[in-house]
Amino acid sequence: MAIVVVYDQGSASPREVIALGRTAPVLVALADSEHARQVGPLFEENCAGVVTPAEGDEAAVARLREYGAAGILTFSERMLADTARLAGLLGLPFNTPETVRVLTDKAAQRRRLREAGVDGVRSALLTDAAGWPAALAEVGLPAVVKPVRGEGSRNTVLVTDPDHGATVVEEFLRAEPALVVEEFLRGADCAPFGDYVSVESAVTPDGVRHFAVTGKLPLAPPFRESGQFWPSQLAPGPEAEVVELADRAIRALGVTHGLVHTEIKLTAAGPRLIEVNGRLGGDQTDLAGRSVGLDLVALAGELALGRGVELPPARPERVHFQYYTPGPTAGGRLTRVDGQAAVRALPGVDSYRLSVRPGTELAAGTGTTLLDMLCGSAADHRGMTALVEQAVALLAYEFVVDGRTVTRTARDLLDHV
Repeated sequence: MAIVVVYDQGSASPREVIALGRTAPVLVALADSEHARQVGPLFEENCAGVVTPAEGDEAAVARLREYGAAGILTFSERMLADTARLAGLLGLPFNTPETVRVLTDKAAQRRRLREAGVDGVRSALLTDAAGWPAALAEVGLPAVVKPVRGEGSRNTVLVTDPDHGATVVEEFLRAEPALVVEEFLRGADCAPFGDYVSVESAVTPDGVRHFAVTGKLPLAPPFRESGQFWPSQLAPGPEAEVVELADRAIRALGVTHGLVHTEIKLTAAGPRLIEVNGRLGGDQTDLAGRSVGLDLVALAGELALGRGVELPPARPERVHFQYYTPGPTAGGRLTRVDGQAAVRALPGVDSYRLSVRPGTELAAGTGTTLLDMLCGSAADHRGMTALVEQAVALLAYEFVVDGRTVTRTARDLLDHV
Protein backbone atom coordinates (compact mmCIF):
# COMPACT_ATOMS: atom_id res chain seq x y z
CA MET A 1 0.00 0.00 0.00
CA ALA A 2 1.75 3.13 -1.23
CA ILE A 3 0.94 6.81 -0.64
CA VAL A 4 0.86 9.26 -3.54
CA VAL A 5 2.13 12.71 -2.59
CA VAL A 6 1.26 15.38 -5.17
CA TYR A 7 4.21 17.65 -4.62
CA ASP A 8 5.00 21.32 -4.98
CA GLN A 9 6.29 23.90 -2.51
CA GLY A 10 4.06 23.90 0.55
CA SER A 11 3.75 22.98 4.21
CA ALA A 12 6.03 19.93 4.15
CA SER A 13 9.62 19.85 2.94
CA PRO A 14 11.15 17.25 0.60
CA ARG A 15 12.92 15.76 3.61
CA GLU A 16 9.59 15.37 5.47
CA VAL A 17 7.92 13.82 2.40
CA ILE A 18 10.76 11.32 2.07
CA ALA A 19 10.46 10.47 5.80
CA LEU A 20 6.81 9.58 5.16
CA GLY A 21 8.28 6.37 3.75
CA ARG A 22 8.34 5.09 7.34
CA THR A 23 4.52 4.96 7.13
CA ALA A 24 4.26 3.40 3.64
CA PRO A 25 6.15 3.50 0.31
CA VAL A 26 5.97 7.03 -1.12
CA LEU A 27 5.07 7.80 -4.74
CA VAL A 28 5.63 11.41 -5.78
CA ALA A 29 3.60 13.13 -8.50
CA LEU A 30 5.56 16.26 -9.31
CA ALA A 31 3.98 19.60 -10.16
CA ASP A 32 4.88 21.47 -13.33
CA SER A 33 7.04 24.04 -11.50
CA GLU A 34 10.69 25.00 -11.33
CA HIS A 35 10.85 24.11 -7.64
CA ALA A 36 9.45 20.62 -8.26
CA ARG A 37 11.90 20.05 -11.11
CA GLN A 38 14.81 21.04 -8.86
CA VAL A 39 13.92 18.58 -6.10
CA GLY A 40 12.77 15.81 -8.46
CA PRO A 41 16.16 13.99 -8.43
CA LEU A 42 16.07 13.89 -4.63
CA PHE A 43 12.71 12.12 -4.72
CA GLU A 44 13.90 9.75 -7.44
CA GLU A 45 16.79 8.65 -5.21
CA ASN A 46 14.76 8.24 -2.02
CA CYS A 47 11.15 7.36 -2.89
CA ALA A 48 9.43 4.30 -4.37
CA GLY A 49 8.50 6.09 -7.60
CA VAL A 50 8.16 9.50 -9.26
CA VAL A 51 5.86 10.64 -12.08
CA THR A 52 6.11 13.93 -13.92
CA PRO A 53 3.64 16.12 -15.85
CA ALA A 54 5.47 15.28 -19.08
CA GLU A 55 4.19 11.70 -18.87
CA GLY A 56 0.55 12.76 -19.18
CA ASP A 57 -2.33 11.62 -17.01
CA GLU A 58 -2.87 8.23 -18.63
CA ALA A 59 0.74 7.06 -18.32
CA ALA A 60 1.14 8.55 -14.83
CA VAL A 61 -2.01 6.87 -13.55
CA ALA A 62 -0.94 3.53 -15.04
CA ARG A 63 2.46 3.74 -13.33
CA LEU A 64 0.97 4.77 -9.98
CA ARG A 65 -1.41 1.83 -10.13
CA GLU A 66 1.51 -0.51 -10.89
CA TYR A 67 3.28 0.83 -7.80
CA GLY A 68 0.23 -0.01 -5.66
CA ALA A 69 -1.13 3.48 -4.91
CA ALA A 70 -3.63 3.15 -2.05
CA GLY A 71 -3.90 6.72 -0.76
CA ILE A 72 -3.26 10.26 -1.97
CA LEU A 73 -2.53 13.64 -0.38
CA THR A 74 -0.79 16.95 -0.92
CA PHE A 75 0.90 19.46 1.36
CA SER A 76 0.68 22.25 -1.23
CA GLU A 77 -2.26 24.66 -1.42
CA ARG A 78 -1.76 25.15 -5.15
CA MET A 79 -1.91 21.40 -5.80
CA LEU A 80 -5.23 20.63 -4.08
CA ALA A 81 -7.25 20.74 -7.32
CA ASP A 82 -4.71 18.53 -9.13
CA THR A 83 -4.80 16.09 -6.24
CA ALA A 84 -8.60 15.85 -6.39
CA ARG A 85 -8.42 15.27 -10.15
CA LEU A 86 -5.72 12.60 -9.82
CA ALA A 87 -7.62 10.95 -6.96
CA GLY A 88 -10.64 10.65 -9.24
CA LEU A 89 -8.58 9.04 -11.99
CA LEU A 90 -7.04 6.58 -9.55
CA GLY A 91 -10.29 5.87 -7.74
CA LEU A 92 -8.78 6.94 -4.40
CA PRO A 93 -10.64 8.77 -1.62
CA PHE A 94 -10.03 12.52 -1.36
CA ASN A 95 -12.06 15.69 -0.99
CA THR A 96 -14.38 16.23 -3.96
CA PRO A 97 -13.51 18.79 -6.66
CA GLU A 98 -16.37 20.96 -5.35
CA THR A 99 -14.99 20.87 -1.80
CA VAL A 100 -11.53 21.70 -3.10
CA ARG A 101 -13.03 24.62 -5.04
CA VAL A 102 -14.51 26.19 -1.90
CA LEU A 103 -11.29 25.52 0.02
CA THR A 104 -9.15 27.34 -2.56
CA ASP A 105 -11.54 30.02 -3.90
CA LYS A 106 -11.91 32.67 -1.16
CA ALA A 107 -15.04 34.20 -2.71
CA ALA A 108 -16.77 30.82 -3.04
CA GLN A 109 -15.74 29.92 0.52
CA ARG A 110 -17.23 33.12 1.99
CA ARG A 111 -20.44 32.55 0.04
CA ARG A 112 -20.75 28.94 1.23
CA LEU A 113 -20.14 29.89 4.86
CA ARG A 114 -22.74 32.68 4.70
CA GLU A 115 -25.31 30.36 3.13
CA ALA A 116 -24.66 27.76 5.83
CA GLY A 117 -25.09 30.35 8.57
CA VAL A 118 -21.57 29.75 9.89
CA ASP A 119 -20.14 33.26 9.51
CA GLY A 120 -21.64 36.19 7.62
CA VAL A 121 -18.54 38.22 6.77
CA ARG A 122 -19.49 40.66 3.99
CA SER A 123 -17.56 40.06 0.77
CA ALA A 124 -17.70 40.72 -2.96
CA LEU A 125 -15.97 39.20 -5.99
CA LEU A 126 -14.14 41.50 -8.41
CA THR A 127 -12.96 40.50 -11.88
CA ASP A 128 -12.96 44.01 -13.36
CA ALA A 129 -11.86 47.34 -11.89
CA ALA A 130 -15.19 48.83 -12.98
CA GLY A 131 -16.86 46.70 -10.30
CA TRP A 132 -15.10 48.49 -7.43
CA PRO A 133 -17.95 50.97 -6.62
CA ALA A 134 -20.49 48.14 -6.36
CA ALA A 135 -18.14 46.07 -4.19
CA LEU A 136 -17.51 49.07 -1.98
CA ALA A 137 -21.25 49.64 -1.56
CA GLU A 138 -21.77 45.99 -0.61
CA VAL A 139 -18.84 45.59 1.78
CA GLY A 140 -18.14 49.08 3.14
CA LEU A 141 -14.91 50.41 4.63
CA PRO A 142 -12.50 49.48 6.06
CA ALA A 143 -12.10 46.48 3.78
CA VAL A 144 -9.45 43.94 2.87
CA VAL A 145 -8.58 43.39 -0.80
CA LYS A 146 -6.89 40.10 -1.67
CA PRO A 147 -6.65 37.52 -4.48
CA VAL A 148 -9.40 34.94 -4.88
CA ARG A 149 -6.60 32.36 -4.85
CA GLY A 150 -3.44 33.27 -3.02
CA GLU A 151 -0.86 32.29 -0.44
CA GLY A 152 1.40 34.10 2.00
CA SER A 153 -0.49 37.42 2.03
CA ARG A 154 0.39 38.11 -1.60
CA ASN A 155 -1.36 41.28 -2.86
CA THR A 156 -3.33 41.62 0.37
CA VAL A 157 -3.93 45.11 1.76
CA LEU A 158 -6.24 47.07 4.06
CA VAL A 159 -8.25 49.78 2.32
CA THR A 160 -9.72 52.70 4.28
CA ASP A 161 -10.24 55.20 1.45
CA PRO A 162 -12.38 54.69 -1.72
CA ASP A 163 -9.81 56.27 -4.06
CA HIS A 164 -6.98 54.21 -2.62
CA GLY A 165 -9.15 51.11 -3.04
CA ALA A 166 -9.78 51.90 -6.70
CA THR A 167 -6.04 52.25 -7.29
CA VAL A 168 -5.26 49.01 -5.46
CA VAL A 169 -7.90 47.07 -7.37
CA GLU A 170 -6.68 48.33 -10.72
CA GLU A 171 -3.07 47.48 -9.84
CA PHE A 172 -3.78 44.01 -8.42
CA LEU A 173 -6.03 42.97 -11.31
CA ARG A 174 -3.05 43.33 -13.63
CA ALA A 175 -1.50 40.35 -11.81
CA GLU A 176 -4.56 38.48 -10.49
CA PRO A 177 -7.53 37.07 -12.45
CA ALA A 178 -9.94 37.97 -9.64
CA LEU A 179 -10.02 39.64 -6.24
CA VAL A 180 -12.11 39.41 -3.09
CA VAL A 181 -13.15 42.56 -1.27
CA GLU A 182 -14.23 41.65 2.23
CA GLU A 183 -15.19 43.22 5.52
CA PHE A 184 -12.18 44.04 7.71
CA LEU A 185 -12.42 42.11 10.97
CA ARG A 186 -11.07 44.39 13.67
CA GLY A 187 -9.23 42.35 16.26
CA ALA A 188 -9.56 42.64 20.00
CA ASP A 189 -6.61 43.92 22.04
CA CYS A 190 -4.63 40.71 22.56
CA ALA A 191 -1.19 42.27 23.15
CA PRO A 192 1.49 41.01 23.41
CA PHE A 193 -0.01 38.26 21.25
CA GLY A 194 -1.57 38.42 17.81
CA ASP A 195 -5.32 38.98 17.48
CA TYR A 196 -5.90 35.69 15.67
CA VAL A 197 -5.29 31.96 16.11
CA SER A 198 -5.49 28.85 13.98
CA VAL A 199 -7.22 25.56 14.70
CA GLU A 200 -5.43 22.41 13.53
CA SER A 201 -7.79 19.57 12.66
CA ALA A 202 -7.78 16.07 11.19
CA VAL A 203 -10.74 14.58 9.33
CA THR A 204 -10.53 10.91 10.26
CA PRO A 205 -12.71 7.87 9.43
CA ASP A 206 -14.32 8.47 12.83
CA GLY A 207 -15.05 12.17 12.28
CA VAL A 208 -13.35 15.55 12.73
CA ARG A 209 -10.69 15.75 15.45
CA HIS A 210 -9.29 19.12 16.54
CA PHE A 211 -5.87 18.50 18.03
CA ALA A 212 -4.42 21.98 18.61
CA VAL A 213 -5.14 25.69 18.75
CA THR A 214 -2.09 27.62 17.60
CA GLY A 215 -1.41 31.04 19.11
CA LYS A 216 0.10 33.74 16.94
CA LEU A 217 2.56 36.58 17.36
CA PRO A 218 1.33 40.00 16.12
CA LEU A 219 1.13 40.45 12.35
CA ALA A 220 3.64 42.72 10.66
CA PRO A 221 1.93 45.30 8.39
CA PRO A 222 -0.06 44.84 6.31
CA PHE A 223 -0.89 41.16 7.00
CA ARG A 224 2.43 39.31 7.28
CA GLU A 225 2.99 36.55 9.83
CA SER A 226 5.78 36.84 12.40
CA GLY A 227 5.40 33.69 14.45
CA GLN A 228 3.26 31.11 16.21
CA PHE A 229 3.23 28.91 19.29
CA TRP A 230 1.70 25.88 21.05
CA PRO A 231 -0.35 26.01 23.21
CA SER A 232 -2.33 29.17 22.50
CA GLN A 233 -2.79 31.83 25.17
CA LEU A 234 -6.57 31.33 25.21
CA ALA A 235 -8.46 30.32 28.34
CA PRO A 236 -10.58 27.14 28.07
CA GLY A 237 -13.84 29.01 27.31
CA PRO A 238 -12.58 31.16 24.41
CA GLU A 239 -10.56 28.22 23.09
CA ALA A 240 -13.70 26.07 22.98
CA GLU A 241 -15.46 28.85 21.02
CA VAL A 242 -12.82 28.97 18.29
CA VAL A 243 -12.73 25.17 18.02
CA GLU A 244 -16.52 25.06 17.68
CA LEU A 245 -16.44 27.71 14.93
CA ALA A 246 -13.73 25.79 13.04
CA ASP A 247 -15.75 22.59 13.37
CA ARG A 248 -18.87 24.18 11.89
CA ALA A 249 -16.86 25.67 9.03
CA ILE A 250 -15.16 22.38 8.13
CA ARG A 251 -18.50 20.59 8.05
CA ALA A 252 -20.18 23.37 6.02
CA LEU A 253 -17.45 23.18 3.37
CA GLY A 254 -17.89 19.41 3.04
CA VAL A 255 -14.34 18.42 4.00
CA THR A 256 -14.13 14.63 4.28
CA HIS A 257 -10.39 13.86 4.17
CA GLY A 258 -7.06 15.01 5.53
CA LEU A 259 -5.66 17.81 7.63
CA VAL A 260 -7.30 21.24 7.90
CA HIS A 261 -5.83 24.58 9.04
CA THR A 262 -8.49 27.16 10.00
CA GLU A 263 -7.52 30.78 10.74
CA ILE A 264 -9.80 32.67 13.13
CA LYS A 265 -9.83 36.35 14.13
CA LEU A 266 -10.35 37.22 17.79
CA THR A 267 -12.73 40.19 17.87
CA ALA A 268 -14.44 42.00 20.75
CA ALA A 269 -17.71 40.39 19.62
CA GLY A 270 -16.26 36.86 19.52
CA PRO A 271 -14.32 34.69 17.04
CA ARG A 272 -14.78 35.25 13.28
CA LEU A 273 -13.48 33.18 10.39
CA ILE A 274 -10.55 34.41 8.32
CA GLU A 275 -10.26 31.34 6.10
CA VAL A 276 -10.24 27.55 6.03
CA ASN A 277 -7.29 25.78 4.35
CA GLY A 278 -7.52 22.15 3.29
CA ARG A 279 -3.98 21.15 4.15
CA LEU A 280 -1.37 21.11 6.90
CA GLY A 281 -0.53 24.58 8.24
CA GLY A 282 2.88 26.07 7.54
CA ASP A 283 5.67 25.01 9.93
CA GLN A 284 3.21 23.06 12.09
CA THR A 285 5.38 19.95 11.78
CA ASP A 286 8.12 21.60 13.85
CA LEU A 287 5.74 22.80 16.58
CA ALA A 288 4.00 19.44 16.87
CA GLY A 289 7.25 17.49 16.92
CA ARG A 290 9.05 19.65 19.48
CA SER A 291 6.11 20.21 21.81
CA VAL A 292 4.34 16.83 22.01
CA GLY A 293 6.28 14.47 19.72
CA LEU A 294 3.49 14.36 17.14
CA ASP A 295 4.52 13.62 13.52
CA LEU A 296 1.94 15.48 11.43
CA VAL A 297 3.32 14.30 8.10
CA ALA A 298 3.00 10.68 9.22
CA LEU A 299 -0.48 11.50 10.50
CA ALA A 300 -1.41 12.84 7.06
CA GLY A 301 -0.17 9.59 5.55
CA GLU A 302 -2.26 7.46 7.91
CA LEU A 303 -5.35 9.51 7.06
CA ALA A 304 -4.68 9.17 3.32
CA LEU A 305 -4.62 5.41 3.73
CA GLY A 306 -7.97 5.53 5.55
CA ARG A 307 -6.55 4.36 8.85
CA GLY A 308 -8.08 5.38 12.17
CA VAL A 309 -5.86 7.48 14.45
CA GLU A 310 -5.80 8.29 18.16
CA LEU A 311 -5.53 12.06 18.41
CA PRO A 312 -6.03 13.64 21.84
CA PRO A 313 -5.75 17.46 22.07
CA ALA A 314 -2.11 18.57 22.28
CA ARG A 315 -1.29 20.05 25.72
CA PRO A 316 2.43 20.87 25.89
CA GLU A 317 3.84 21.50 29.37
CA ARG A 318 6.01 24.35 28.03
CA VAL A 319 5.29 27.01 25.42
CA HIS A 320 7.00 26.09 22.15
CA PHE A 321 7.29 28.84 19.57
CA GLN A 322 8.57 29.98 16.21
CA TYR A 323 9.52 33.56 15.35
CA TYR A 324 10.13 34.85 11.81
CA THR A 325 11.48 38.20 10.64
CA PRO A 326 9.47 39.40 7.63
CA GLY A 327 11.38 40.82 4.68
CA PRO A 328 10.91 44.45 3.60
CA THR A 329 7.93 45.10 1.33
CA ALA A 330 10.19 47.41 -0.70
CA GLY A 331 12.33 44.44 -1.72
CA GLY A 332 16.08 44.65 -2.26
CA ARG A 333 19.11 42.37 -2.07
CA LEU A 334 19.89 40.92 1.36
CA THR A 335 23.64 41.31 1.89
CA ARG A 336 24.24 40.69 5.60
CA VAL A 337 22.60 39.49 8.83
CA ASP A 338 24.05 40.49 12.21
CA GLY A 339 23.33 38.96 15.60
CA GLN A 340 22.98 35.31 14.60
CA ALA A 341 25.49 33.90 17.09
CA ALA A 342 24.11 36.00 19.94
CA VAL A 343 20.56 34.78 19.25
CA ARG A 344 21.64 31.14 19.13
CA ALA A 345 23.30 31.60 22.55
CA LEU A 346 20.10 32.79 24.27
CA PRO A 347 18.78 30.34 26.91
CA GLY A 348 15.60 28.71 25.59
CA VAL A 349 16.56 28.94 21.89
CA ASP A 350 16.53 25.54 20.19
CA SER A 351 17.65 26.73 16.75
CA TYR A 352 18.05 29.80 14.56
CA ARG A 353 18.52 29.59 10.80
CA LEU A 354 18.32 31.89 7.82
CA SER A 355 15.55 31.22 5.32
CA VAL A 356 17.08 33.63 2.78
CA ARG A 357 20.79 33.54 2.01
CA PRO A 358 22.77 36.78 1.78
CA GLY A 359 23.03 37.73 -1.87
CA THR A 360 19.38 36.86 -2.57
CA GLU A 361 17.27 39.46 -4.38
CA LEU A 362 13.90 39.89 -2.67
CA ALA A 363 10.87 40.91 -4.68
CA ALA A 364 8.87 43.92 -3.56
CA GLY A 365 5.28 43.39 -2.45
CA THR A 366 3.00 42.52 0.46
CA GLY A 367 3.66 38.77 0.30
CA THR A 368 5.25 37.18 3.35
CA THR A 369 8.97 36.64 2.72
CA LEU A 370 10.49 35.15 5.87
CA LEU A 371 14.15 36.04 6.36
CA ASP A 372 14.79 33.57 9.16
CA MET A 373 13.24 31.22 11.68
CA LEU A 374 13.90 31.08 15.40
CA CYS A 375 12.62 28.05 17.35
CA GLY A 376 12.55 27.89 21.12
CA SER A 377 10.57 27.21 24.26
CA ALA A 378 9.80 28.84 27.59
CA ALA A 379 8.08 27.90 30.81
CA ASP A 380 5.09 30.11 30.04
CA HIS A 381 3.76 32.71 27.58
CA ARG A 382 5.38 35.60 29.43
CA GLY A 383 8.75 33.89 29.15
CA MET A 384 8.17 33.29 25.44
CA THR A 385 7.45 36.94 24.68
CA ALA A 386 10.49 38.04 26.71
CA LEU A 387 12.74 35.64 24.80
CA VAL A 388 11.37 36.79 21.42
CA GLU A 389 11.98 40.43 22.39
CA GLN A 390 15.56 39.59 23.36
CA ALA A 391 16.14 38.00 19.95
CA VAL A 392 14.47 40.86 18.06
CA ALA A 393 16.78 43.35 19.83
CA LEU A 394 19.86 41.45 18.60
CA LEU A 395 19.04 40.99 14.92
CA ALA A 396 19.84 43.46 12.12
CA TYR A 397 19.74 43.09 8.32
CA GLU A 398 21.59 44.90 5.56
CA PHE A 399 19.98 45.36 2.13
CA VAL A 400 20.93 47.02 -1.12
CA VAL A 401 17.87 48.87 -2.46
CA ASP A 402 18.17 50.88 -5.70
CA GLY A 403 21.94 50.96 -5.31
CA ARG A 404 21.82 52.20 -1.71
CA THR A 405 22.84 50.19 1.36
CA VAL A 406 20.12 50.18 4.01
CA THR A 407 20.23 48.60 7.47
CA ARG A 408 17.03 47.51 9.16
CA THR A 409 16.68 46.04 12.64
CA ALA A 410 14.26 43.17 13.21
CA ARG A 411 12.01 45.64 15.07
CA ASP A 412 11.99 47.96 12.03
CA LEU A 413 10.85 45.11 9.80
CA LEU A 414 8.16 44.00 12.25
CA ASP A 415 6.68 47.45 12.78
CA HIS A 416 6.73 48.99 9.31
CA VAL A 417 5.50 48.15 5.81
